[in-house]
Amino acid sequence: MHADIAIIGGSGVYDASMLDNVKDVEIDTPFGKPSDAITIGSFGETNVAFLPRHGKGHRISPSKLNSRANILALKKLGVKRIISASAVGSLKLEHKPLDIVIPDQIFDRTRMRKSTFFEDGIVVHIGFADPFCPEMSSLLADITNELGYSVHSKGTYVCMEGPQFSTRAESRVYQNLGFDIIGMTALPEAKLAREAEICYSMIATVTDYDVWHEEDVNIETVIANAMKNEEAVRNIIKEAVPRISLERNCICSNALARAIITAPDKIPVETKRKLNDLIGKYL
Repeated sequence: MHADIAIIGGSGVYDASMLDNVKDVEIDTPFGKPSDAITIGSFGETNVAFLPRHGKGHRISPSKLNSRANILALKKLGVKRIISASAVGSLKLEHKPLDIVIPDQIFDRTRMRKSTFFEDGIVVHIGFADPFCPEMSSLLADITNELGYSVHSKGTYVCMEGPQFSTRAESRVYQNLGFDIIGMTALPEAKLAREAEICYSMIATVTDYDVWHEEDVNIETVIANAMKNEEAVRNIIKEAVPRISLERNCICSNALARAIITAPDKIPVETKRKLNDLIGKYL
């Protein structure tokens, strides 16, 4: 099975009903199994893969996601572009609940997650100054605007560890630092996608104002607004898939070129085997 584009669905985006001729595929990787079976189907002329980030039924906590298996499984399918859908809290008044943000930056506040494929005798330093694919993010912002949704075409996503929501002190600090939205899942997905040379962009749907605002965050509000945003996400993806070019001239497509520091003859054979889908063409 093969797919060119993948959708990673977050809170409120769980099924692949927009696809035709669907088939569920179980994929194993050297890092274990992904969150769930990956659904592959056709959307017009394009094969699209759908992966429920937290597993069907939302059973995997953000800190326990096997993001390495998720991204490598998509790489093994031939995926070149990932659209990530994610529910977020807002840190600015102008980013209202039910608005959509296409972030261009991330600030990392996670601490318990495996964020690289490259260990066990290999050192790789990729560039990550611009963590989201600029080509695809620009297209998603344009489409969201064309469809009439309230969209913010850039912003900084602060990724917290979770699964608890922020304290008031944390939320106010993030707001004072100028961050735009807060969530729990952009990392290490974005880092791993870059290491896998897959373009990665996010449709971030605002569900609440976090706790710097007057109202406390509760899961009922988050889920209710995430479900309201589901239709918007679907509409954006339906418009985006036919317009996404698979010819890539972005920073993502050759991120590993000149980033592998370890001499090839010093990389252990088992490590080479384990990472062949990522580094085979460079060795």
